[in-house]
Amino acid sequence: MTRLSRYVTAELIPPLLAGTLLFTAVLSFGYFFISSQFLGGVPLGLIARWIAYQMPDTLVKVFPMAVVLMTVVAFGRMSTERELVAVQSGGISLGRVARPVALLALLVTALSIWLSLWVAPRANVETRGLYWDALTGAGLQQLVGKTVDLGGNLTLAMGGYDPAKRELRGVRVEKWSADAPKQGTLIFADTGTFENNRLSLRGYAVYTVDYAAAARLSRVPENDPRAFREAVQAVFPNVVTPANATDALNVDTGLSRKQTLAQYADAIGADAQGWPELVTALTAPGVKAAERQAARVNLNRKLALPFGNLVLALSALPFALRFGRTLGVSLGIALLIAVAYYLLFFLGLTVAAALPALPELGVWLANVVFAAGGLWLLRRA
Repeated sequence: MTRLSRYVTAELIPPLLAGTLLFTAVLSFGYFFISSQFLGGVPLGLIARWIAYQMPDTLVKVFPMAVVLMTVVAFGRMSTERELVAVQSGGISLGRVARPVALLALLVTALSIWLSLWVAPRANVETRGLYWDALTGAGLQQLVGKTVDLGGNLTLAMGGYDPAKRELRGVRVEKWSADAPKQGTLIFADTGTFENNRLSLRGYAVYTVDYAAAARLSRVPENDPRAFREAVQAVFPNVVTPANATDALNVDTGLSRKQTLAQYADAIGADAQGWPELVTALTAPGVKAAERQAARVNLNRKLALPFGNLVLALSALPFALRFGRTLGVSLGIALLIAVAYYLLFFLGLTVAAALPALPELGVWLANVVFAAGGLWLLRRA
């Protein structure tokens, strides 16, 4: 059996590698084609680095297709050339022959989980940062006119951005107190920079405003100037302006520059949540219900798609035995199975959004359906 397992494994690895390379190349070309209008004059080294940062997320997406291709091509050939018939006539079951498929699919599943939860989120942040700052040169231009949450109850808005100087213009920063929801600090600045996790503001003025005290202004007697001054002082308990025009005010942010670009620069934010961020969102006190629910769905999604490798290896086996006669037919069958799985997977995500009480049912829908269908077809085969 050891010799047979080695033989079957040797049949499986070439189509697995070929499928991974093929589908990765197709997706990478798509990324390049969509962004090609912004890549004129960009050094090839930067473009290669940008594509390399996308590899972890791309591999998580293409592994299920590659596993299907591996199973259909290898077992289709062995079935067509009667090798499986010969093995079974010697008293060896199909389940024993297929053990290397399960083992390889399990290894790919483990690799996908590691990429999905630990590698891809950080690589996605680097991808967006490199794209907007180095490849297009637009920097934070996409954030002009938006109010973005930088974490820690801190928001940023700006009226303009100079890409050449990496300088923010007409900056407004707000920080609201969690203990006193009607009290906040507003910072206005003429210019500023945002690097790493720090805003550096110039020409600034800082105002601490108490809106609860502002509501009491109407009750201050008009003929009591002293009481009115005290009431105004209560509305603005703290006002800070720089002693020199060149002085800078540094504000630490929760999100870094790259994380901010990843989350807000594109119409669809990058998937930047890994295992640490998801666990924090699910277990930390004070997290908003919507954020906790989104983390719950995201964690299940990041587990369900890698486990799809195991499910698809099982589901593809009966199709390989029946239809995998030639390489062209095998490739077509593999694509049909993979496309059907992804369509059902995305449908399941829609179902998960409609079932906030138990989103796991929707996220794992494709895996459950394909696993059940694969077992049923194997029994018939």
